[in-house]
Amino acid sequence: MAAHDPLFPSENLDNWFPRNGSQDDGFDLAVREVSQRLGVVVGGSLSKGLEVKLDRETVIEDLAVGRYVVVRGRSKRFFCMITDIVLDTTNPAIKSDPPDLSDPFLREIYTGTAAFGTIHVAPMLTIDQDENEPKPVKSIPSHFMPVEIASAEDVNDVFGREDGTHFNVGAPLELEDTQVNLDLKRLVERSVGVFGKSGTGKSYLTRILLAGVIKNDRAVSLIFDMHNDYGWEVVDESGPRAKGLRQLFGSRVAIFTLDEDSSRRRNAKYDHVVTLGYSDIQPEDLAMLKTTMDLSDSMIDAAYELQKLWGKHWIGQLIDVAPEVMEDLKHELAASFSSVLALKRRVQRFERFGFLRPEALDDSAKKIIEYIEQHKSVVLEFGRYGNALEAYILVANYLTRRIHEMYVERMEKALGDKSLEPPQLLITIEEAHKFLDPLIARQTIFGTIAREMRKYNVTLLIVDQRPSGIDEEVMSQIGTRVTALLDNERDINAVLMGVSGAGGLREVLARLDTKQQAIIMGHAVPMPVVVKTRSYDSSFYESLNPALSANGSGAAPAPDRATERDSRRIR
Repeated sequence: MAAHDPLFPSENLDNWFPRNGSQDDGFDLAVREVSQRLGVVVGGSLSKGLEVKLDRETVIEDLAVGRYVVVRGRSKRFFCMITDIVLDTTNPAIKSDPPDLSDPFLREIYTGTAAFGTIHVAPMLTIDQDENEPKPVKSIPSHFMPVEIASAEDVNDVFGREDGTHFNVGAPLELEDTQVNLDLKRLVERSVGVFGKSGTGKSYLTRILLAGVIKNDRAVSLIFDMHNDYGWEVVDESGPRAKGLRQLFGSRVAIFTLDEDSSRRRNAKYDHVVTLGYSDIQPEDLAMLKTTMDLSDSMIDAAYELQKLWGKHWIGQLIDVAPEVMEDLKHELAASFSSVLALKRRVQRFERFGFLRPEALDDSAKKIIEYIEQHKSVVLEFGRYGNALEAYILVANYLTRRIHEMYVERMEKALGDKSLEPPQLLITIEEAHKFLDPLIARQTIFGTIAREMRKYNVTLLIVDQRPSGIDEEVMSQIGTRVTALLDNERDINAVLMGVSGAGGLREVLARLDTKQQAIIMGHAVPMPVVVKTRSYDSSFYESLNPALSANGSGAAPAPDRATERDSRRIR
């Protein structure tokens, strides 16, 4: 061939045969795409998932369950999650008589041919090439379709971008340059559950969710803060102090306290001291404490009889009752006298709770409602009483029962006029299985809220390490489940109850890291997603309000509703 052949000019050879290390964008893109490929689809079904044979260049050790992959079909992208990783061979004899792979030549021959890796992936969503909108999976790709690691663009196509309705809670595994955005509007429409074994960071997860809800004004929160984790700053396990919601949002969050001394010692700027009168406690409240205070059915029956006999001040009278009056009760009550004596000993424990008095200083439930109607979230700190489970259950049950009555009354008055409706309320409770045990959930106010209160603009955010202890009917009403590591089989089954593709997700859930990882399923996300949650640090504070810094203070601005858009969640 002539050096200056006009058909093949020498100066154009680089265009025909790119040199190694060429900076041509198209060539670099091709290399990049090849490096992201994992393998091809070789089998599977819609119900059991797809089987993918890995390319010989794919390093199995770099893969992990919970990671996202994309199958490039002929006209669709199939968004899938890795649920299992398998080593396989073409010849079963290799397992019993492994070859000597010290010879690099033999290693190359066996690897990827006689011995290879496969992964099982669960299809979650499909995206048509023409529409670019995620839809439910109703089909599967054909044989030998290429499988690639999901890119940031793929993730953004599914979860959308952060705006007035969507809030960034973290990044998918191995995709730290993108983010998972929860649909906050759909999050608060139904009850939410945050689950995980002790030490997995449930409180920080909850605080991130609450910060998103308050920042975007999606709901007003009432938080029963058992261990002073949410209102004011708390010492992180790693050392530094983490800001509370009051410090992040200023006057948009109010702190109520049961323990004024504790709040003062921590320099927590509280707005109101909560007190309850003995006359506020009903036998229904004692029924909630049946397990915690070791109350028998006959003791509960005696409580109802004493209330009928003495009126609303029955607890105060029972605590201070004279011996001769006790003798007269033998003939006036149908309940056994021994049950009355046992009940007296139990309720005398209330005397050590400083917030319980013969008469309350004011109506704390009404005060909370006033703040809620001003669109201010309320954190009720328990101080030293947080270690007394009976105090936590008693106060949370009483206040929630009163607030429930007020909300129902206001919603009924507002029928036909949405402008008169009270704001969406999200009630946060810890140790939720104590309130929602199958034996009492149908009678408790929290069970009622979980089942029915959505229509009254009230939902729950329950935080618990024992989801198996929660009534199944209540669990079925939880719209979004944010779950950190669980290792108890019953708890895993409870969290996955009613979730499509639970078999594959079980392996993912059991292999989460102990810190800063969670799987999110349900109403607020278009598909189950494993996230590395955001760090609760100065960068998080500044994302809520640029004026906030590691040592600064201030309140986050009100959301810009003009940026809100309809949910992309599959309905």
